[in-house]
Amino acid sequence: MNKGKTAASLFMASVLLSTALSGCTGASNTPKPAASDNAPTGSQTPAKAGVDTSKKVELQFYMLGSAPKDLPIIEEEVNKLALADLNATVKFNFTTWTDWEQKYKLLLSSGQSVDLIFTAEWTKFQAYAKSGAFLALDDLLPKAAPKLQAHVPKDMWDAVKIDKKIYTVPATYKEYVTNGFVWREDLRKKYNLPKPVDLATFEAYLDGIKKNEPTIMPLAANSDISGLTDRIREFNKWIGGPIPYGIGIKYDKPNEVYSYWGSDEQKKELTMVKRWADNGYFPKNVLNVKDTIPDQVVNGKAAAIIGDNPTRFNDSLIKMKSAHPDWDLGYHPYGLTIGFATPVHPIHNGFAIPKSSKNAERALAFYEKLVTDKRYNWLTQYGIQGKNFEIENGYYTMLGDKNTNGFPREGMQGWAWRNPEFMLFDKGYDNVKAIFDELDKIQKPDIFLGFAEDYTSYQAERAALEQVEKQYLYPLQAGLVANIDEGLNTFLSKAKTAGLEKVQAEYKKQWLEYTANKGIK
Repeated sequence: MNKGKTAASLFMASVLLSTALSGCTGASNTPKPAASDNAPTGSQTPAKAGVDTSKKVELQFYMLGSAPKDLPIIEEEVNKLALADLNATVKFNFTTWTDWEQKYKLLLSSGQSVDLIFTAEWTKFQAYAKSGAFLALDDLLPKAAPKLQAHVPKDMWDAVKIDKKIYTVPATYKEYVTNGFVWREDLRKKYNLPKPVDLATFEAYLDGIKKNEPTIMPLAANSDISGLTDRIREFNKWIGGPIPYGIGIKYDKPNEVYSYWGSDEQKKELTMVKRWADNGYFPKNVLNVKDTIPDQVVNGKAAAIIGDNPTRFNDSLIKMKSAHPDWDLGYHPYGLTIGFATPVHPIHNGFAIPKSSKNAERALAFYEKLVTDKRYNWLTQYGIQGKNFEIENGYYTMLGDKNTNGFPREGMQGWAWRNPEFMLFDKGYDNVKAIFDELDKIQKPDIFLGFAEDYTSYQAERAALEQVEKQYLYPLQAGLVANIDEGLNTFLSKAKTAGLEKVQAEYKKQWLEYTANKGIK
């Protein structure tokens, strides 16, 4: 780490001095047709003979997060293509970021017809696949999506298999989604505050904002308060995650499974959060805040994010610069502090077909279009050329600003169907590539995401434990409990009654079987 300080400092200085290309002023009110001369070209061949397209269907497509304002326009253009190619239309549905996890669970358990749904390790893909929530794609792929099957490398198909079956289509774009501190660099310079590179300097920055900018909340936070403590504990060099049920596993000691809940490690981190809450670094009503964390910084409500990935940092910078050219953001990857970073695993961004789908073949054929047909891909990643974006000197340029542009870059959170052959990057993305280059030097493989939890034997305890967390742990994580020791003891008592010890023991057993089978030491 000492040897890397100079290089890291020079690198981060170059990132901070770079600015994102600001959006052009003005935008046409009339969208260009998807098949215009300026639109990307792609295959317009009819659906494959193996897929029955005789009956028109509407596919139900589910994304996490919030829908972009121009979604109806994009959906209309996509449906013109899909109707001609597949005799199908698609309805793009979004959960919003409010209580998305409960909504996601309901979508997969209620029997509601869902044809395509986003998957990732943080949406518990492995556990859902293990429990039978998704259809196996092994036999469907060669029939409904042979071009997609060929597009994804074999090692990626192998990496996402659960019990030797494919249940999701992985993204093929290599990136890092490891976290880093994000802060208002213009304010840091203005008040000569320390550059956040670890938890101590980050806290000092928050304190400086609190003292100098009383109208700005130092730290962006919302009702998903567990994300705050999850970021803090990453500095203990945990493996990928977040790991459920209060279990701790560190990257360099993968076979030492311990209970994080109730440990000195947790008490220290809860004490830090309580101090931040008492100092007013985030709102007292944080458990009721629904604004997304990046939006709070982009809109000037907050001055820092404890952890975000390089790509989303860049997206936030672009949106902020479009409305406030004199503002700036800084970024420091955790990896440069803890000594390693893990490139994204193929499981991280994917799409699956739930078992409730009534149109599995057509759904997979449509997804193939999203990934491998430039017309579909550009429409759903960047919007309509001439209305939402332009290409200048090879770079993507957003038209208008974050308030006037109805479909910013990757406005549908379409991370899963990124195709490196088609991707457009704004000029500011050169900063992200520079961050990736630095992280490449310290990369280590992700040893966690191949693990698929089977909670069949403790499903009832798992559900009970989830309710206990919401009632007793969330207030602790929000710094709302006056006496941490008493609050933690109450939580642990309730958790044990709910079946914590059984859940932890079974999870540990499964994990050690996984590491033994994979030869992980």
